[in-house]
Amino acid sequence: MKRRAGEREKEWKKKKLLEELGENTLPYKTPADDDFHQLWKTKYSNLVFRKSDTVPEELHQMVQESFLTLRKHDCFFQDLVRIKGKDFVTPVSRILIGNPGCTYKYLNTRLFTVPWPTEGYDINYCNPQIRDACNALIRLNDYLHIEAVKALQEQNLFETKEIKDTTRLDGEKNFATSITETGSISKDQSSCCVPEDDYISLKNRTAYNLTLLNYMDPLQMLYLKQEPYFGMGNMAVSWHHDENLVKRSTVAVYSYSCEGSAMEESNEQKLKGRDPAVWHVGLKVAWDIETPGLAIPLHQGDFYLMLDDLNMTHQHCVLAGFSPRFSSTHRVADCSRGTLEYIFGQCELALQNLQTDSDSMALSLKSLETAVVKQVEEIHNEVEFEWLRQFWFQGKRYLKCTDWWLKPIAKLEEFWRKMEIMTSLVLSEVGKEEQIDEQRNETISCFLLVLTERQKLRKEWTARTFGGEDKPSSGYIKRNETRPGNPVPPPLQSVKTRSSLNPWCGVCAGKKHQQFW
Repeated sequence: MKRRAGEREKEWKKKKLLEELGENTLPYKTPADDDFHQLWKTKYSNLVFRKSDTVPEELHQMVQESFLTLRKHDCFFQDLVRIKGKDFVTPVSRILIGNPGCTYKYLNTRLFTVPWPTEGYDINYCNPQIRDACNALIRLNDYLHIEAVKALQEQNLFETKEIKDTTRLDGEKNFATSITETGSISKDQSSCCVPEDDYISLKNRTAYNLTLLNYMDPLQMLYLKQEPYFGMGNMAVSWHHDENLVKRSTVAVYSYSCEGSAMEESNEQKLKGRDPAVWHVGLKVAWDIETPGLAIPLHQGDFYLMLDDLNMTHQHCVLAGFSPRFSSTHRVADCSRGTLEYIFGQCELALQNLQTDSDSMALSLKSLETAVVKQVEEIHNEVEFEWLRQFWFQGKRYLKCTDWWLKPIAKLEEFWRKMEIMTSLVLSEVGKEEQIDEQRNETISCFLLVLTERQKLRKEWTARTFGGEDKPSSGYIKRNETRPGNPVPPPLQSVKTRSSLNPWCGVCAGKKHQQFW
């Protein structure tokens, strides 16, 4: 409900903004404009940009080779995302690489990390080159983490200096005002160095646990959206805030555009505004028509950092150039509900209400208390719709890189089967006459709410899986095609029919296999 309300609010704001603009466009600045840097300093100070020559050449080479390796092995995939109840195929192809067992969710689609080499984990890669590529990206991750900590330290020291200067000029009263205007700054930050507690906070806000890699060749795209507010040209990625991140965490983006002759020819022209041949990152203050936007060119090996609350207060987009481009976008994903450790813990919590008779081996429920039944059935829904359906909807494609997810997903399937049995046991128990009517009615009422939600979600996923009325708006995949990289699972069936074949099961690879689809 909250997500849908948020989507409606965004649409209302967008519509209102476009109505205010009418046929006009907002102004924006590029480095060619005299007041570009002043605007950046005053309105976009939490954006830090680094040219490629600040990055070690060895790291450039490793990372850029990893992009090309993953591309060669067909490891980039267009995602089928869901916006306002409709499916869309993303123009950008992506792959998620990061800590083992982590996931990242955006636009109602959960991505599962291809794990980078991590001590204590046995990760079987399909090819040694893919392992090397993942290893290069964790090296980049470590480098960007250090750079982000430095940038935040510099920012804190700069803010501290500004506060001290204000104190000298305006006295204690204005000093208090300056703190209010600058933001929440601890007393310890008035010292010349960053205190240990703040340093730990900075490290946590830059402890990237995954990177979302992107690839797009604009010349292969039949259609790209036009930037609607500033007239900046073709967009590879529309205006947005990055989702599912730890609050006030830094996002780091390394860019690699395969620049060539098309770029050189365009650079000879004197253009007003941004050069359409060059990739840019666009930034604007969210839902603001007073502040000009920024369009910053991105060349091979450049990277930028979105510090502190920039991702919340501002929006950004990616403006397509002429050449193919890769990027590695490092994030501190909010994994409070998005790791295997979390969902296994939820399953174990639910299954505490299931017991087995030592003699007959019959299964029964320990409690029929309304709160317990509700908790178990909500976990049941979470396992089914946030994990299993999400994985098998697009998850088989990860087998191009590694089979790491197959065992934990099989374990989740087993937990799901047991929870299906628990649902049947609740139905059986509430039908018994010896149940007290008041308690039974309360349990049934709560139970039906969760089951109604489950039925609704199963219908939605059936329509999404087999096409139905909600076909993707572009790049539609026919549901009876076994197109590599885009497998779509059949819908979940009830416990009674769970032994039917699952043609999308990565475990059995087409052989007969007991599966719950």
